[in-house]
Amino acid sequence: MGSAVIVNGGNYLYNLLLGRLLGPEAFADAALLVTLLLVLSFVGMTFQLATTKFAVLFSGETWTAFKNSMYKYALIFGLFTGTIVLLFSKSLQALFHTQNHWMFVLFAVAIPLYFIMSVNRGRFQGGQEFVKLAGTYQTEMWSRLLLTFVFLWFIPLEPGILIAIGIGLSFLFGLFPSDLKGIKLFSKSQLAGDNLKQVWVFIGLTAGYELTQIIINNSDVLLVKHFFNAVDAGLYASLALIGRVVYFVAWMFVMLLMPTVMQKQKDGEPTAPVLFKYVFFIGGLSSLIVIMCYLMPETIINLMFGEAYISVAGLLWQYALATSLFAVSNIFAYYFLSLNQYAPVILSGIIGLSQVVLITLYHSSLTIVVQMQIIAMIILLVAQLLFFIHKNKKVTV
Repeated sequence: MGSAVIVNGGNYLYNLLLGRLLGPEAFADAALLVTLLLVLSFVGMTFQLATTKFAVLFSGETWTAFKNSMYKYALIFGLFTGTIVLLFSKSLQALFHTQNHWMFVLFAVAIPLYFIMSVNRGRFQGGQEFVKLAGTYQTEMWSRLLLTFVFLWFIPLEPGILIAIGIGLSFLFGLFPSDLKGIKLFSKSQLAGDNLKQVWVFIGLTAGYELTQIIINNSDVLLVKHFFNAVDAGLYASLALIGRVVYFVAWMFVMLLMPTVMQKQKDGEPTAPVLFKYVFFIGGLSSLIVIMCYLMPETIINLMFGEAYISVAGLLWQYALATSLFAVSNIFAYYFLSLNQYAPVILSGIIGLSQVVLITLYHSSLTIVVQMQIIAMIILLVAQLLFFIHKNKKVTV
């Protein structure tokens, strides 16, 4: 958790410095790349969480076969995804009104590295090797932070291109530390029928849930980039970055929640107390952040991004509220995912799509965009709470 605080702080500093250095208009392109990185990270989490889960459950030859399979799947999917982004780079430029398409090309080339790195992290997380897990996050964050600004200060190219290069190189550094000895991508050793089915069911449902995370957490920034001009998109990106500090804090707890819940379930111990503890932590921190954003929005925005972004100060507490509701509901979702209960995946998917529909229909101003998200997140949290109550009534009966 100490490492996660440093990594999230470094990533935050990275975004803040980009915003101050580039200004709202140029920051819109930079924020788009950062958002695509977040999208990529959620897809990578499918590989990481699957590896985490089965690192706890499998051992011996079964674990070896699973591990080799995950690296092979990660490489194949990474090459496929990178190729798609590469082929549609010019279409992405037109869709998001960026200055060039080369930023998407460079981003695409680095994608396979990210998925391999995600499998590494899943092995460390599932084995509770938190020092190594912390190390891979540290190398990725520090290399991206330092290299990006060296490039921006000394290389006279478009900022989007330089930021894409920095992101790609950070994936390479994020492979350290790694433990790739004995990995055989084309090993003849395969998982048995029941184990293979269990793995694919979990990967499929986790991928479905991670897709809803992409939609809920990033669709607003992408839609604003499409519907609004570059200045408004840059202003909104700064608002989203500050408000999402709640989610970054919540993710530190999720990293510890999943292996703990799975181990307690395996040992036949009650898991609900773990959930209550983490909901209490996230709820308390979220409330504090929302209150601070309500009481001193102009001070916060001025300190973080500067006076050029001050016009969105009035929306800060509302965006923080939407993110807080999402963060708490997310704790419930990952708790149920750890217990192989997948109804929350469907709930999140429905709400995620409804958020996209609401923003697409109602986007006359940035205020309306934020308020549509608050409505969607209230519905999501209530749905998660009702599902938890329903499940616990069944257990009691």
